[in-house]
Amino acid sequence: MAYDPLSTALKFGFLAVLFLFLLVIARSAYRDLRRTAQPAPDATGFHAAVGQVEVQRGNDAWLIAERGGGLTRDERFDLIGGLSIGRSKDADVQIDDRYASSIHARLFSREGRHFVEDMNSTNGTTLNGATLNGEAELVDGDTIQIGDTVFRFEAS
Repeated sequence: MAYDPLSTALKFGFLAVLFLFLLVIARSAYRDLRRTAQPAPDATGFHAAVGQVEVQRGNDAWLIAERGGGLTRDERFDLIGGLSIGRSKDADVQIDDRYASSIHARLFSREGRHFVEDMNSTNGTTLNGATLNGEAELVDGDTIQIGDTVFRFEAS
């Protein structure tokens, strides 16, 4: 029975490694839950100052597919009530893009203005070629890119 002390030591070693693994997982989950999205500052740098650009404030707005995502080019999505974009079946606009998260981004209106918000996606969202952090106001003609999928915002 020379194996009894070795067997007992291996069992406790395995339990110690398992405990450390669970501790790392719990710590990671705790950090993710504490992390909150930072609201976009007033000057996002995505657009010129308000005095230099006439901002569209119409009620009708569309998101138009430019390319990718398994969508037809020029396919239009009405923004009444807002919409979500992602790979999930729960997303309002479901895209087939390997770089997209389940619910990757959302578009919504507030006080007659339209906004896009990255939903803490893994690979991020770009607005007019710049990385989007939090939310930003949309202006007619803006391009939104999620992975290889590109959309154009159109307001009337």
